[in-house]
Amino acid sequence: MQLLIDFLPVLLFFVAYKFAGIYVATGVAIVVSALQVSWNWWQHRRTEPLQLATLGLIVVFGGLTLALHNPIFVMWKPTLVNWLFAAVFFGSHWIGERNLIERMMRKNVTLAPAIWARLNFSWAAFFFFLGVANLFVVYVWSGFFTAQHELIAASGQSAIDLTACATTYTDRLLTLCENAQAREAIWVNFKLFGMMGLTILFVIVQMFYLARHVQEPAPIEVD
Repeated sequence: MQLLIDFLPVLLFFVAYKFAGIYVATGVAIVVSALQVSWNWWQHRRTEPLQLATLGLIVVFGGLTLALHNPIFVMWKPTLVNWLFAAVFFGSHWIGERNLIERMMRKNVTLAPAIWARLNFSWAAFFFFLGVANLFVVYVWSGFFTAQHELIAASGQSAIDLTACATTYTDRLLTLCENAQAREAIWVNFKLFGMMGLTILFVIVQMFYLARHVQEPAPIEVD
C-alpha cells in the first residue's frame, strides 16, 4: 500500500500528461507532492527529511520546466531523487549503530548483521541504477534530447510546446514536433511503468532473499 501511495504523484503525472501535456502534468505533480507532505504532517505532526527533499526537488526542477518551458528539467528530477535515496542508504552504513534498512525493518525481521549490510547496499545500488536508467531513457533510448534540439534549432525558438504541434507548426517543423512528442511520451511511460515495474520486481527479489536468511526467534524455555 505504501508503495502505491509513494507512486501517487507519478500516477497522476501520467494521467495529466495524457490529457493535457507535460506542463500541466508537472504542475499536478508539484501540487500532489505538496499535499502528500502536508497530509503526512497533519497525520503525524512530523515530516520525513527525505519527503521534504523530494518535494524540494520537484518544486525546483518542475518549476524550472514551467518557467523555462523546457521538459528536460523535470526529466532529471527522478534521477536526482533516486540518487539522493542511494546516498542516504549508502551513508547510513557508517552513521549510527544500524543502517537504514535495519532501522526500517528490524521490528518485523531478524537478520544477521552481514545480511542487513547486504540488503542496505543492494537498495543503495538499486536506487543508483534507477537514476542511471532514467538518464539512459531520456538521452539514449527515447532520443528525446536530440529530437528536442532538432526542433529548437529548426524553429529558432528557445521554448517549445509539444502539446500544440498541429496548431503551431507545419511541414517539416510539424514532423519534428510530432517526433519529439512521441519520444517524450516514451520517457513518460517509462517513468510510470518502467520504474514501478523495476521497483516491484526488486522488492519481490528482496522478499525471496529475506526468506532464505530470516532467523527464527529463539524458543522460550519453560522450567
